[in-house]
Amino acid sequence: MFWVLAPLTVFAAVGMLLVKKAVYSAILLAFVMIALAIFYIAQDAPFLGIVQIVVYTGAVMMLFLFILMLVGVDSSDSLVETIKGLRGVAITTSLAFAAALTSLIARAEFGQEPLGLASANANGNVEGIANLIFRQYVWAFEVISALLITAALGAMVLAHSPKSSEARLSQRARSVARFRGASIGTAAGLPGSGVFARHNAVDVPALLPDGKPSDLSIPSVLAERGDVQETKRYALDGLPKLDEEDK
Repeated sequence: MFWVLAPLTVFAAVGMLLVKKAVYSAILLAFVMIALAIFYIAQDAPFLGIVQIVVYTGAVMMLFLFILMLVGVDSSDSLVETIKGLRGVAITTSLAFAAALTSLIARAEFGQEPLGLASANANGNVEGIANLIFRQYVWAFEVISALLITAALGAMVLAHSPKSSEARLSQRARSVARFRGASIGTAAGLPGSGVFARHNAVDVPALLPDGKPSDLSIPSVLAERGDVQETKRYALDGLPKLDEEDK
């Protein structure tokens, strides 16, 4: 089981760092957490294994995945440094962590049977873990808790995007700015798609693709009142004539 699952876990951890999509990275991280839970259960630590699956994989990791799917994170967002000098600090910290991990692995002894596991689980796995965490290693446990809170606050700071210093304009201010910046011909809006217009008045007909004015584009109320201008002078000359299929 170890020789099959361990390489897959390593490949998933490496792929988690190399994939471009944040959703894929979250799924690979969930696979790594499930593999760690299997390792815990195989080493006679069923409580840690179940907690790893229920709490981290089932609750925390799925929460991250749903947030990424709802909010959406582009790969280009990670290239923007919100804090100056952050990339150098991240590289130095990563190298220091890799050196410490390499030193611990180099001093490990392989090929020996684990000692003290039966006595640690004599009264049950839950009692044995509680005795180690809240008695023997209580100070280290509290320090790690503080580090996790610091990491959460750091993630919030890194993900924070600075707000624009410009004041938000009201709808009236935006309307005034639009009309002041527009020319006389575009103040009432641009013509619709497929309409060849030479004027923005309502009593001037729109032009068809062949350059001829269309009387149907003028409201019938204006036609009844006799306020329609002469339409022939708005026709465009020099356009190629359309065949029946083009019309």
